[in-house]
Amino acid sequence: MKPAALSPRARTEALREMSEGRPLDVLVIGGGVVGAGTALDAATRGLRVGVVEARDWASGTSSRSSKLIHGGLRYLEMFDFRLVAEALRERGLLLQRLAPHLMRPVPFLYPLTHRAWERPYVAAGLTLYDTMGLTRGNSRGLPHHRHLSRTKALAEFPALRPDALVGGVQYWDVQVDDARHTMTLVRTAASYGALAANRARAVALLRDGERVTGARVEDTETGRVADVHARVVINATGVWSDDVDALAGAHSEVGVRASKGVHLVVPRDRIEGETGLILRTEKSVLFVIPRDRHWLIGTTDTDWELNKAHPAATAGDIDYLLEHVNKVLRTPIGRDDIVGVYAGLRPLIAGKSAETAKLSREHSVTHPLPGLVAVAGGKYTTYRVMAEDTVDEAAKDLGDVPAAVTDRVPLAGAEGYPALLRRVPALAADLGVGAETVERLLGRYGDLLPELLALIDEDPALAEPLPGAPGYLRAEIAYAATHEGAQHLDDVLTRRTRISIEERDRGVTAAEPAARLAAPALGWDEDRIREEVAAYTARVEAELRSQEQPDDTGADAARLAAADLVPVP
Repeated sequence: MKPAALSPRARTEALREMSEGRPLDVLVIGGGVVGAGTALDAATRGLRVGVVEARDWASGTSSRSSKLIHGGLRYLEMFDFRLVAEALRERGLLLQRLAPHLMRPVPFLYPLTHRAWERPYVAAGLTLYDTMGLTRGNSRGLPHHRHLSRTKALAEFPALRPDALVGGVQYWDVQVDDARHTMTLVRTAASYGALAANRARAVALLRDGERVTGARVEDTETGRVADVHARVVINATGVWSDDVDALAGAHSEVGVRASKGVHLVVPRDRIEGETGLILRTEKSVLFVIPRDRHWLIGTTDTDWELNKAHPAATAGDIDYLLEHVNKVLRTPIGRDDIVGVYAGLRPLIAGKSAETAKLSREHSVTHPLPGLVAVAGGKYTTYRVMAEDTVDEAAKDLGDVPAAVTDRVPLAGAEGYPALLRRVPALAADLGVGAETVERLLGRYGDLLPELLALIDEDPALAEPLPGAPGYLRAEIAYAATHEGAQHLDDVLTRRTRISIEERDRGVTAAEPAARLAAPALGWDEDRIREEVAAYTARVEAELRSQEQPDDTGADAARLAAADLVPVP
């Protein structure tokens, strides 16, 4: 497989080929992890595939998760054993075979607060969790859970108050940069022939009688509208699922309910610990997750019925997270310690439960009309299974379709990753940087790193740190525009990198230097650079205002005061 570049030219050509070439077998609407995974599944079965996304790849739920690949311990208590086993099997595949360069094992400490009964209860659950992670021909890939005394638990997480626990149990899961993983799925699908275009919105579904035969697609960058014909259209739009079904006049067989989850980002030096932390709350669970130079603290779980593109965190959401984490910390953290906040929407299958935290993360695949398949619900970890089930359903309209092979198809960047890890000292010497920087780059690009290095060969200044975000090289910004499908500054600072939540100023200082680095590939002049920087700065200011509001209505209004540079209804 030759890795495909999601370049501006490739995007333009993909839109042209979708509308002017022979009809597609499958058109996937939605560029989150499920849509991207579905495009890859269909393309690797030999089908002619197109995938379109109204905004940016992973711009919705798939860039705003807890960034964990995990089985979901709390689902064991709900007796959802099949979902947990399925998720743990997928965790093993991703970590060991499909995307080892993008996955990072991470330990979690579960503090015990009751003597006698709690330790065997938790141990039983974690033994089951460990065992379910084993599959034929595939090891778990992670250590077995272990028991800790209070002294050893505090040594692992010194920031804990001694009276907050009587002991602990440590287990392992996996973390991922969700937005980069989703974008890599799209690149991999394109490498196998899929036609991929972000900033391309389905404005209508085409019909021939009862049968859906394609979609009318608007290129939101140019305003051009064209019809894309396909034998099957797949609706993989998450919390927008009901809206897309409605374009065809179809009644959604399964409703999707949006649940808002908020996360805080604080510097690593504000909490002393070498392991992640999982805490029970009255509503759900709370994670404290180590990520490079920061901690992620989340999440909330509340209904959201307002703007789906830009869910907003309220002052109450932030206070809730601070209150619960501070119950167990020796030195409380406050608002001044927060460098980033983000909110995302989980697409839950609507059920009878009055609380979103009690709804299962099982997915549903439906066939509301001939030629239209919809996938809804699920969890990030099981995207590949969801994609396989969806293409299997589409095959009922397509005829003889080969079985899925995505459990054996490494993602772009994966194959040569182990070999490059052994060349870290040499690569560091060539670049004139530390080994830690090379390891970080390999964890983002895998064996695609030589493409990044080729940019540096052409312009050695790209090896320098980005002003305002020294954790990134200038080359990474240029590469986001030339190879990773970034169309706007927000795409670069929020999803191709995490500058928007990792820097205290939310990336405002880095905005102009980053815009100038992306400009040559995207054809921006001085006016466009200023527009991009102004739009990004306005977004940051609006988000900060929204986080001061007492309720969802106020937060939503404050966030929407900053209009998108390219509005998408």
